[in-house]
Amino acid sequence: MAHTLQQSTVDRLDRPSAYFDAKRRRNNHRHRDDAEREAPAEDPLAHATTLYVGNLSFYTTEEQVYELFSKCGEIKRLIMGLDRFNKTPCGFCFVEYYTHQDALDCMKYIGGTKLDERIIRTDLDPGFQEGRQYGRGKSGGQVRDEYRDDFDEGRGGLGRALQLERERAQEREQERERERRAQHEREGGGDRGGGGGGGRYDRRDNRDRDHDRDYRNGGGRDSAAVDDYHDTR
Repeated sequence: MAHTLQQSTVDRLDRPSAYFDAKRRRNNHRHRDDAEREAPAEDPLAHATTLYVGNLSFYTTEEQVYELFSKCGEIKRLIMGLDRFNKTPCGFCFVEYYTHQDALDCMKYIGGTKLDERIIRTDLDPGFQEGRQYGRGKSGGQVRDEYRDDFDEGRGGLGRALQLERERAQEREQERERERRAQHEREGGGDRGGGGGGGRYDRRDNRDRDHDRDYRNGGGRDSAAVDDYHDTR
């Protein structure tokens, strides 16, 4: 009696993480010739007890993560991902269990669910190493948040690199505006200086007009009579 093979439609719970896949491809490319001569290495995720958790909100606390993930087993260690420069949470963490089965249960029951209104992603990880708790992006956070052009309130708004570019552009525009104002003030100061010279001429003209008015009112004639008297002596 012939037997038919049925293909499983259920994803493996112990599938490699995206991080581990990328790292393994790089290593295979560098050591392809040596790898062909060596025996296949044991799958490092076969007994993995650590999970990489991604797509967290920057505002999700360690206590919230612990409370949720402890529902699947006792947690041995929890490491929050941090901005490399600011040392503030940047949207990922590592959760280490005591058993491989607890890690698989966590992927089954918690992966793809919501925490702080965000769908969290879980992957098996070969194990935490010191230094991996920091973001690898140029600005200190995760690479995925560098050039993200959509506004994500839970992950700092726009991408960090785009924010820096906009801030620099704004600073350059403010500097140009300060230069324009300084130039305008310098030009306006010259006009005011010219106006001051005109004021001196205006005051002199006013004295001449006052003298003419006094002469017409008689002050000028009295002075002229006094002068005639002195001339006749």
